[in-house]
Amino acid sequence: MALHPFPSGQLRTVPHWIDGAVVAPGESAGADALEIINPRTDVVVGHSVSGTAEQVDAAVAAATAAQKSWSRQSALTRSEALTRLARLILDNAEELAAAEAEETGHPAAGALAEVEAAAQYFSYYGGMIPALTGETIDMGGGYHSYTLREAYGVVGVITPWNAPLNQAARAAAPALAVGNAVVIKPSEFTPTTTFQLGVLAQQAGLPDGLINIVSGAGPTVGEAIVTHRKVSKVAFTGSVRTGQAIGALAAQRVLPLSLELGGKSANIVFADADLQKAATVAARGFLGNSGQACSAGTRILVQRTAHDEFVGLLMAAVEKFAADQDMGPLTTRAQYRKVRDILAEAGQQGATAHVAPLAAEGTGGLFVSPTVFTGVDNSMPIARDEVFGPVGVVIPFEEESEAIEIANDSDYGLAGAVWTRDLDRAHRVAREIESGQVYINTYLGPTIELPFGGHKMSGYGREKGFETLMHYTHTKAIAVEFSAGAVSGH
Repeated sequence: MALHPFPSGQLRTVPHWIDGAVVAPGESAGADALEIINPRTDVVVGHSVSGTAEQVDAAVAAATAAQKSWSRQSALTRSEALTRLARLILDNAEELAAAEAEETGHPAAGALAEVEAAAQYFSYYGGMIPALTGETIDMGGGYHSYTLREAYGVVGVITPWNAPLNQAARAAAPALAVGNAVVIKPSEFTPTTTFQLGVLAQQAGLPDGLINIVSGAGPTVGEAIVTHRKVSKVAFTGSVRTGQAIGALAAQRVLPLSLELGGKSANIVFADADLQKAATVAARGFLGNSGQACSAGTRILVQRTAHDEFVGLLMAAVEKFAADQDMGPLTTRAQYRKVRDILAEAGQQGATAHVAPLAAEGTGGLFVSPTVFTGVDNSMPIARDEVFGPVGVVIPFEEESEAIEIANDSDYGLAGAVWTRDLDRAHRVAREIESGQVYINTYLGPTIELPFGGHKMSGYGREKGFETLMHYTHTKAIAVEFSAGAVSGH
């Protein structure tokens, strides 16, 4: 099986995938097409077709027709189809990873890991489908009462540019597993691998129309998905501002949402921790994907007696990160400019920058050197605002209660960590941190098994794990009253 071919050595135009077919741009490719750049070189490598509300309508119509028969398939049939799709993603992993690396700037190994994770979502949820069951409820001898978990119907999936195929699979796999169809809007900056997901789904034997991909900008395609009367649920990953706009539109329709938004996660290091391990993992925690991760551990809270030693260890770990091996460039020009502005402003606010230069910086790509700020208190913008770049802050604290107070003094609540050899304290502090995930003596990378989602401005709903299946279904309760004769045995 092969991916959709794009001409080698030419600028590619990434089309839509609607009802099992390529929808080419035709005459409208020129002015309406959106540039795709290679952030390593800041050179245009292709164009993303700018979708329309009419194309969203066609995609939703195809999804509506496909979903009815798909939802009636047995759990085993759906499981086998998603498992075949997982295998096809792995069979084409190298080519998918190459496309993802070119559009996102991820190092080769990181791009391949993202593709493999996408396959794992389809494998994981394909195997989990039979585990989703209803319940019987005891209402007394005169009744037989039970619940069903029913698919919503058509789910809109709006994904960001930082991990395109992974993010599309994260939402689409559980949604499809429980009987929904999906209409996906990938970021216009990184559409290729999501488009190829539709191609592979057809080859895996999924019904045409079950996965549709409509590319384009948020104010056109994204808004058309959220406001479409036959879209029954939307899953969005992205910025707080866009999440708020989606929430306002969804409120008019009382539309169920899953929102995975920003983060400013607290990584708390007590003086009794294994400081070497904590520093090494903390560096990965805020530099992974060049800091372009909502769950990045960008606020590193360190007990004052260990502060200086920890900062030395942290910088030693940060300085080992190599351009295009451990860290790539930022993905978009706008994000590059934003991070550079934030770095300049933080210095003006009195924070001290510790910079580990990347050899690739200055070569024309969108590379930003890893930067750690000290002399920071939690009231500074650099400690409060999500940067979405390779930037961390170290904030000292005295005692446990102060660490908890600083950690929770944030508009966000997506992830966090506690480093200590005192397991009583570790669990105690973990319970007090206001976030959706807390790690103890680690800072986990991508995992499928753990439920993932935020508190406060980090959003609501959950992805990953078994729990996400609850967010792609709703509950129907059914009760049957027996006749008097049947109850008495006559």
